[in-house]
Amino acid sequence: MEVDLFQRHPKNPLITARDIPYQVNTVFNAGVVDLGPEVLLLLRVESTSGRSHITLARSKDGVHDWQIDSQALMHPGDGHPYEEYGIEDCRVTAVEGMDGWLLAYTAYSPFGPAIGLAQTEDFLQIRRIGIAYPPNNKDAALFPRRFNGLYAMLHRPTASGGSIWIGYSPDLRFWGMSEVVLPARGGPWWDGSRVGAGLPPIETPEGWLVIYHGVKEMPGGPIYRVGAALLDLEQPHKLIAKTRRWVLSPQEPYERTGDVPNVIFPCGGFVRGGKLWMYYGAADSSICLATASISDLIDKIRHESD
Repeated sequence: MEVDLFQRHPKNPLITARDIPYQVNTVFNAGVVDLGPEVLLLLRVESTSGRSHITLARSKDGVHDWQIDSQALMHPGDGHPYEEYGIEDCRVTAVEGMDGWLLAYTAYSPFGPAIGLAQTEDFLQIRRIGIAYPPNNKDAALFPRRFNGLYAMLHRPTASGGSIWIGYSPDLRFWGMSEVVLPARGGPWWDGSRVGAGLPPIETPEGWLVIYHGVKEMPGGPIYRVGAALLDLEQPHKLIAKTRRWVLSPQEPYERTGDVPNVIFPCGGFVRGGKLWMYYGAADSSICLATASISDLIDKIRHESD
């Protein structure tokens, strides 16, 4: 019996290592941009050196005929010391009032994982803004508008016990006013061990829709599933409600088996016709797509919350 709210696309997996036009180990966890005439994916590609970089893929319908660049858009060899070990899990946001797009990603170096920010107007040239949060920190996602003139970003400081925090900034460089937004539930819960932001928050009349991943540690290793939450529209550090149960879990062979088994890890998506298109990494080994009705997600949060 189907227990997930999200419906997998029948073409899954959409992209695997075999589709990358140069030698790689694997591909997963892509940032997403909907341009209308085409969909862009900012793929996390792990090379055979073991380090990750970001490569651009394009499709007219977001499903078929992906055109994948033959070289990286962002590479750890670009001369930025805090990215020496890799660039991972990019999330892309168009922030109201700004030109182009902001990229939030994990900058991995000998000092640990940090939150890096960058800006682009064309996905050809990337301007690094710098490190927003030092190690150890991951899973950053920017809000698409400002609050009282301040940028807002979700992130997960790993030393915190695995909860999602929010921070505010006047200029994308100095961050503060930090608060826990969505704590890990602890104990045997599906999101008991740690949680992290998935897609950049989506504005709805009911609040900011946050799709997040939750982790449960098992004797055979962790299981990554997907949940949903609502944050207050004007004070996004206030949690309205979150799903009691997951909305997508590893079930298919391509989600169960791979470099890291039993993982569903979303980093991007978009809304069309009231439906959320969510792209996710499956088992750290492919890019997949699942869809769900925005109204169904909100109903589930409202009526099946804690």
